[in-house]
Amino acid sequence: MNIRERLEIEEEELLSPYASFSAKSRGRIRKEEECDIRPVFQRDRDRILHCKAFRRLKDKTQVFLTPEGDHYRTRLTHTLEVSQNARTIAKALRLNEDLVEAIALGHDLGHTPFGHAGERALNEICPLGFEHNVQSLRTVDVLEKDGVGLNLTAETRDGILNHQTASMPYTLEGKIVRLSDKIAYFHHDMDDAVRGGILKESDLPKSIGDVLGYTAAERLDHFIHDIITTSKDQNDIRMSAEVEAGMKELRAFMFEYVYNNPVAKSEEGKAENLVKTLYQYYYDHFDLLPAELLSIYEKEGNKEQTVCDYISAMTDRFAIAKYEEIYIPKCWHG
Repeated sequence: MNIRERLEIEEEELLSPYASFSAKSRGRIRKEEECDIRPVFQRDRDRILHCKAFRRLKDKTQVFLTPEGDHYRTRLTHTLEVSQNARTIAKALRLNEDLVEAIALGHDLGHTPFGHAGERALNEICPLGFEHNVQSLRTVDVLEKDGVGLNLTAETRDGILNHQTASMPYTLEGKIVRLSDKIAYFHHDMDDAVRGGILKESDLPKSIGDVLGYTAAERLDHFIHDIITTSKDQNDIRMSAEVEAGMKELRAFMFEYVYNNPVAKSEEGKAENLVKTLYQYYYDHFDLLPAELLSIYEKEGNKEQTVCDYISAMTDRFAIAKYEEIYIPKCWHG
């Protein structure tokens, strides 16, 4: 018996009957030899952690565009916070931590530069539309490793695709990430808004504070405890009715005072125009795309998708640099 097989037996002995067991995975897109050390979901986690798209998250906007300060969240720190929240919940419920971590680390790999402003821009200008969760799945299936993809398990792929509010993963681990994503961004977006002087903790309505807590730490702790308590020994992951109602009220509050705040969002129009301009430029100058993307285009024949693949993969910094390279005059040196 090798190490992987021993670990798979330990999962059967220790995890909840509702957990996703590595040995019972629905499998990968392409069959491959099993690792002698790592179960399948651990391999998924490792592949995501080492891929190029994961490294690019460090220079992609979470909520605040190019903030001045070292402590505002990026798409990478958001991802890590989602992962930690999800692992805490999964461990308490005796579910599969490796699967939870793989889904969490991969859920935003397809996100655009400039956060949801970039996503809106691509969705508007591309005839195919654009959704970052769909692009995240495409990133791991097709784009990584020069068109080979990461060949992840069905469970990880399902969790990545269905982490949005409008859809639902089929594993409990995927459902944990779906909720952990929400509580992570409510937690850190409020924290960043306070840091940026947009809000004060005292601005939070009493109706929200009495249910969820009056500080970021209290709210995060309350969310996690409530999910664990409500979901314990259940074949589902959910919040109590009271906390879910409080979260909906908090979401409305955040949209009014943070996500639609004219000060915090003053640069988003510029970002959207930049993304749309780059999309049109590379659509018209298609031969300038990287060779690996042109190779994928030769297989698929979808020009609009290939341009979206390039633009969505850009970091904020790279997108700005490309725009300047194309459209801003250079100083002449004689």
